[in-house]
Amino acid sequence: MTETRVPTRGGRLHMPRSRGAASGLLLILLGAWGALIPFIGPLFNFAFTPDQAWTWTTGRGWLQVLPGVVTVLGGLLLLVSRNRATAMLGGWLAVAGGAWFVIGRAFAGPLAIGDAGVPVAATEAKRVALELTYFYGLGALIVFLGAAALGRISVRSVRDVEWADRSTAAAAAAAPAPAAAESVDQPAPAMADQRTEVIGPTAESAQPRRRGLLDRFRSRGDHRGQRLAHR
Repeated sequence: MTETRVPTRGGRLHMPRSRGAASGLLLILLGAWGALIPFIGPLFNFAFTPDQAWTWTTGRGWLQVLPGVVTVLGGLLLLVSRNRATAMLGGWLAVAGGAWFVIGRAFAGPLAIGDAGVPVAATEAKRVALELTYFYGLGALIVFLGAAALGRISVRSVRDVEWADRSTAAAAAAAPAPAAAESVDQPAPAMADQRTEVIGPTAESAQPRRRGLLDRFRSRGDHRGQRLAHR
């Protein structure tokens, strides 16, 4: 039995947008939190030093704003892309941003990119909460969501194949029908400088032939001979 399936447009890279939508939205929210919390955290007494709102430092730019923006970009690619390769790029960007939240503070000293400060906390529980929500817990959650999105996108499920087939069928139905080809044996139109000759009876042959006086006597004599012969 031969397969009659129509090849889908885009091949294996084509996927429904919903495949990475949920993960992309969560990554956008987490990335925005990581990039903005150092500037708005001091407003409700939840910050690292310096505990002043909207204060820019080199350490905050490299260790929090940069990975947060990278995570947001990866989430956007996952949210809007219908191409598997583009969505996987977004997933890897999110994983890289989350990993930098986790390990960035360890590389801050050797790279001389500044310091994120120390937690402003009176209790040990609050200090742990600040460490988790600003860096380690936030980064681990972003890495988990990015890796889960990569695993989900890398698998081409039966649902993806059916969705691609429906998209191809809908596009084929919406496409205009091709114009009918002209017949090959259609006679070519006569050129203006060509002359058409009509072959038929001439005017002389069309008119009845006039019989002379001698012919009339001959025909009469023949008729009489035929009558005598019959008798």
